[in-house]
Amino acid sequence: MEIGTIGAGAFAQAFAKLALKAGHKVKLSNSRGLDSLREIVNRLGPGATAASKEEAAACEMVLLAVPWDNVPETLASLREWNNRILIDGTNPFHGKAGEFTPADVGNLSTSQFIAALVPGARVVKALNTMIVPKLEDDPIVNGSRRVAFISADDDGAKKQVGTLLAGFGYSVIDLGNLRDGGLVQQAGGPLAGRNLLEEGESQD
Repeated sequence: MEIGTIGAGAFAQAFAKLALKAGHKVKLSNSRGLDSLREIVNRLGPGATAASKEEAAACEMVLLAVPWDNVPETLASLREWNNRILIDGTNPFHGKAGEFTPADVGNLSTSQFIAALVPGARVVKALNTMIVPKLEDDPIVNGSRRVAFISADDDGAKKQVGTLLAGFGYSVIDLGNLRDGGLVQQAGGPLAGRNLLEEGESQD
């Protein structure tokens, strides 16, 4: 599969490493242009390429990995989603690291808010519960699998993302729709920041 990333920071790079290891190709994009991505794609190796935001968003599956304050502007020009999958890995915080303040999106989950910005996309909430160092680690730890949560209103899209993450090595748990599942896993919810492992089957 060819997967695009909107954003190319530490989170997107950690995701790209997992995707490449699983045999996928990744197109990374950011707001600073192709030249700024050269070192990143060279470090990631074969299968990783630099792309424009529009090229990355044209992939069949796309990871949204930009700071919350940049989300509306980043998505504003990307209107033709044509049923493609957008994985929402964001968390609702204003500001930069160390200066975070919670964002207010009213009575919505943040993924519902994002879904309203990308008509035609099938939004799946995933991977936002893990801090980057854990996302960079091997999903399989001493025979146990790190848990990845997913939520979506589209069951087909949720199944596809679940299959992708299981291919990375995660134990995938379905939390339901974008509202209920999204609120549980987004920042401020009970699963945010949790490092949970599911034990492997006994060999006895």
